[in-house]
Amino acid sequence: MFLTRFRFNTARPGARRLLSSPQVLHAAVMSSFPQLLPTDTPTPDTPRVLWRLDQPARAELMLYVVSPDRPDMTHLVEQAGWPAAATPENPGWHTRPYKPFLDRLTAGDHWAFRLTANPVHSIRRKDGEPTKITAHVTPAHQMGWLLDPQRQERCGFRILEKPAGQRLLPDGTTHAGALHHGDRYALTVSDTRPLSFNKSRTADGKRSGKPVTVLTVTFNGHLEVTDPDALRRCLTQGIGRARAYGCGLLTLAPIAAAPRAVA
Repeated sequence: MFLTRFRFNTARPGARRLLSSPQVLHAAVMSSFPQLLPTDTPTPDTPRVLWRLDQPARAELMLYVVSPDRPDMTHLVEQAGWPAAATPENPGWHTRPYKPFLDRLTAGDHWAFRLTANPVHSIRRKDGEPTKITAHVTPAHQMGWLLDPQRQERCGFRILEKPAGQRLLPDGTTHAGALHHGDRYALTVSDTRPLSFNKSRTADGKRSGKPVTVLTVTFNGHLEVTDPDALRRCLTQGIGRARAYGCGLLTLAPIAAAPRAVA
């Protein structure tokens, strides 16, 4: 397994074209692996290619990719990077082996995490109608999707709770009677984005068919490892739906130390 980081040069037209559609960017990411054919589909329950866009600052847009094989992102550098600055030592992207980190995961470890996901649920408006997959649209429901005990158990982690002194909102229920956890957990929701794109085009390049709509949400928080093997599966296979469109990639980082108070 490998973890790769690529920075977009957003001043280039090629970068703006790639970023305009998750479908286009997915195709570009998959082209980084010459052994994969466009018609290939991921084998169930095995590591797959996952990717995510992060924007740590206004002028920075990073692409993170987790993959079973080492990628060749030369085409991305030529289209959307800094090709004139590329060298054999620094080709324009950074790839590191991921397996050593995965092997070090231990039950009881605490990590900061980031996850961009497509939190959805199944609803039935009328009796007898088939269920319909629908996105969660409120932060409370989106958090509830990730805080679901069965989901956390399957993924091998537990979202950490804040110390009582750091909680600003009490637990309770919403006006509709649904459970609301206040800010009990070390978890935030940000960067909610509704994406709409067409998967197919006609011979002359025009869009065809019904557009695909995906609501993406970015979670940041702290977790405790409860089952290292299950967590490794989630780190390499992804979480939730829409994994071909930039969702499902969970990444971990050391928890930053809290600043000390000045006497």
